[in-house]
Amino acid sequence: MRSELFSAENLEKESAQPGMRLQNSKMLKIELNGEAMARVGSMVAYQGNVQFQALGSGGLGKFLKQKLTGEGVPLMKVTGQGDVFLAELAKDVHIIDLEPGDALSINGSSVLAFDSTLQYDIRMVGGAGMTSSSGLFNCVFSGYGRIAITTKGTPVVLNVDAPTYVDPQAAVCWSANLQTGYHRAEQLGLGTLLGRRTGEAYTMSFAGHGFVVVQPSEEPPVRGSGEQQQEGGLLGGLLS
Repeated sequence: MRSELFSAENLEKESAQPGMRLQNSKMLKIELNGEAMARVGSMVAYQGNVQFQALGSGGLGKFLKQKLTGEGVPLMKVTGQGDVFLAELAKDVHIIDLEPGDALSINGSSVLAFDSTLQYDIRMVGGAGMTSSSGLFNCVFSGYGRIAITTKGTPVVLNVDAPTYVDPQAAVCWSANLQTGYHRAEQLGLGTLLGRRTGEAYTMSFAGHGFVVVQPSEEPPVRGSGEQQQEGGLLGGLLS
């Protein structure tokens, strides 16, 4: 049988070391020897002796945060020995290595998988979201290990060494030490009173030293927390 489908770039990537690696730009491969955390429903294939377990609410504090904010990552624990392939709606996949002392604030919808050695919490985004359609809360990861995130298209990584402003629906993740706020980008005037809008009323502001990852696509506005809880509450896996 012959086809370009069977070219080397489409064949499974092999490695002698366990852990996360990119199979291609749209798919993550975890060579599993133990456990990892992954987004519910993200598994597209696996080989070997692998089990999948939807996580419970975890610690009481995180359970209450999720119920109050509607934020969080619906997680499943993946355990065993084998190869697990993960993807999310053909989005681009990127791997970030966190070192001790690092902390990454990330939109929960962009989390694909992470090592179980990382710590995870839900925290308020200071000053951002109150007057826009974005949420007030983000997921913050810290510790030592790898995390795989997704973006809609090829992102740009902005180095924050000057005041930086990003559409809140395009901001994927940023250095957790940055100071955040909101900034009115649209000028008020007669046109605004007549209903003429630019669609850019508010942006998130970032100050300090770090980076912001921006995707070339805007996530749809966050719906009410009640709707989010109905979809994600039952499988809302939060680490204890």
